[in-house]
Amino acid sequence: MIALREAAEEFLAQKRIAVAGVSRDSKQPANLVYRRLRETGHEVFAVNPNTDQAEGDECFARVSDIPGGVDGVVVVTTPRVAEDVVADCATANVPRVWLHRGIGPGSTSEAAVAYCREHAIRVIPGACPNMFGATADGGHRCMRAMLQVTGKIPRAVSDY
Repeated sequence: MIALREAAEEFLAQKRIAVAGVSRDSKQPANLVYRRLRETGHEVFAVNPNTDQAEGDECFARVSDIPGGVDGVVVVTTPRVAEDVVADCATANVPRVWLHRGIGPGSTSEAAVAYCREHAIRVIPGACPNMFGATADGGHRCMRAMLQVTGKIPRAVSDY
């Protein structure tokens, strides 16, 4: 077991990160994650099969379409779509996946987590990158504490 904070720090130390679920609607959680990663110096890639552009950048239909690959993927979709995204991550040899969870139900599904584990993909099953490190703000840090107390996000990650 590794503390969630340590897993988050290792994930966020990567330079090339894709965010699946970025939308044309800039108010969506995936877009906020995308912008924060971009603002903190990450090379970020938007993934959404339903649009060619998001946040003023090119949007890729699949993770496997990103030239040169990525070091990690933050999945901010429904749990069912997350299962397809993690399968694509395996095809693209992505070593890390973060299944987003905020106040709502999030992207985590048992099937997506199991798929990551079966394919040797390090997985963070819950929480939000904006709760940690340079991408964090006070509101997200408070949310992290509340969600950990209520058991909605893990305190430790077994497969990272």
